[in-house]
Amino acid sequence: MYHALYRKYRPLNFKDVVGQDVIVKTLCNSIKNNSFSHAYMFFGPRGTGKTTVSKIFARAVNCLNPVDGNSCGKCKNCLHSYEKECVDIIEIDAASNNGVDEIRELKNKISLVPAELKFKVYIIDEVHMLSIGAFNALLKTLEEPPKHAIFILATTDPQKVPETIISRCQCFSFKRLSQNVIIDRLTTVSDNENINVDGDVLKEIALSSDGGMRDALGMLDKLSSYSNGKITVDDFAELNGMLTNSNLIKFCDYIFTFDLTNVLLAINTYNSEGKNVIQVLSQVMYYLMDIVVDFYTNNSEITYPFDEVLDLVNLINEKMFDIKKSGNPKIYIETLLIKFINDNNTKNISREISSDKKNVDINTIDSDNSINDASLLDDSKDAMIKKMKKTENIISTDNNFELVEHSIVESESNLLSEMSKISNIDEIMKVRVNNTLALANKSYLKEAVNNMNMLNDYTFDQEIGYIVCALLDSKIRAVSEKSMIISYEYDSVVKQNLLNLSKMIDVYNKITGSNKLIAIITDESWEFEKGRYIDALKNNIHYTVMEEPEEVLEESKKDDIITNSAIELFGDIVEVE
Repeated sequence: MYHALYRKYRPLNFKDVVGQDVIVKTLCNSIKNNSFSHAYMFFGPRGTGKTTVSKIFARAVNCLNPVDGNSCGKCKNCLHSYEKECVDIIEIDAASNNGVDEIRELKNKISLVPAELKFKVYIIDEVHMLSIGAFNALLKTLEEPPKHAIFILATTDPQKVPETIISRCQCFSFKRLSQNVIIDRLTTVSDNENINVDGDVLKEIALSSDGGMRDALGMLDKLSSYSNGKITVDDFAELNGMLTNSNLIKFCDYIFTFDLTNVLLAINTYNSEGKNVIQVLSQVMYYLMDIVVDFYTNNSEITYPFDEVLDLVNLINEKMFDIKKSGNPKIYIETLLIKFINDNNTKNISREISSDKKNVDINTIDSDNSINDASLLDDSKDAMIKKMKKTENIISTDNNFELVEHSIVESESNLLSEMSKISNIDEIMKVRVNNTLALANKSYLKEAVNNMNMLNDYTFDQEIGYIVCALLDSKIRAVSEKSMIISYEYDSVVKQNLLNLSKMIDVYNKITGSNKLIAIITDESWEFEKGRYIDALKNNIHYTVMEEPEEVLEESKKDDIITNSAIELFGDIVEVE
């Protein structure tokens, strides 16, 4: 009987598990030291190894002669644990056994000693599907289980598991597997199975699997059945309802030449052919992002306007959630591209008119351009670098200094003046934004974006989880060696995060191993600051580093509600001690 690849190549010991090194090392050490817990919780995205590691751990704890934390595979316990009829390793699907009665039946049987092995191991998969009553029934058993029982709870949605259950387990977060790890594994499997597959196909599979090894192996299995010869990228595209490379390039050409007629006709054709238009838009986003990466890493040429490429990538990324939730994704995508093409076509006409003028009007500059785009001021990247390397400081004149001095928009200043902790927080933010822009560098920006991924492992931390989530919700705008600018859409969010500014800086630096100050502003303020920065560069004005002022704390007020009420009633005869 044929076995699917994800079943055939499921790891049987810890040495074969890939991409979860920290978890594997911890569990192996606990077995070697005989210090394992009575309850574990494994959570993470689908296909990352939660159930597989649970079964490996269940066999390892029951092995009579474990080797470096792995089961030996030779003793009677190992041989018995590999059998399907093994009654001491019980796997329960909480999705179909989520009632109180099932958990009560489990409680009645758990007191029975193991039939063959040292421990009874209960693996409850998708535990978040249990009802509240079932969780309550399980709670006491988890708190005081028999010595011969071990629980392993696995879930893709830990937020739905009560805190009382989580607090009684050792929790392990399974991360998404990197593309390189998945590609290496797929290469090994394709070599063993004599599957002739193109290297680019493996990259596409790794990208589409979203960090899940099971999905990646399933896709390779499907492709091997679809194609009798060498599996190509076009085979992958056809099988998944995506565009081939040639069609993808043609579609992007239509967009950036503002050929709205062919864009709409193409979308209608893709939809009528049964292609997933959401997947098509995702393809466009990843394709354009690859172009941007190649531009910076390999100095490759870009056939499309650089700022428009970044604008479209950001637009698709921001609207993807709304597209997926919309009633008619096709119409949403069509209106999205119509607006993008019309807006950018108008901006290009505006640029052509303004380029003929000797004096540049700041109002004609595209406010959506990013300061990290090398083509903002010139089509040549080298020309931009030369401008940024000029060391002459011409900001010192009285006429030009005002441009740099006012680094924060007035609405932001009014907002920050309401802060109760630091009275001069608006001035500090103003100087910090100025200093970041003065020394901003693309390499630091890329490093900061990568560092943000390190925060994902701490989102459920009881002490700093809310700080981590606040950082992850931000948009990184500009980064220098010593500071960074992040922004939020709403003033109220900025106001709240400024109250926690010192803790946000401390948490970010400790997790990422950095040493940066953080400036927090609104998205509107960022657009304003970016426009000023661009205008300054156009006029050969370069930002200089300013000395950041000391924090000035507001004096605490003695009066409170009770004191104020007493004074209102009795006047000045009230004496407050």
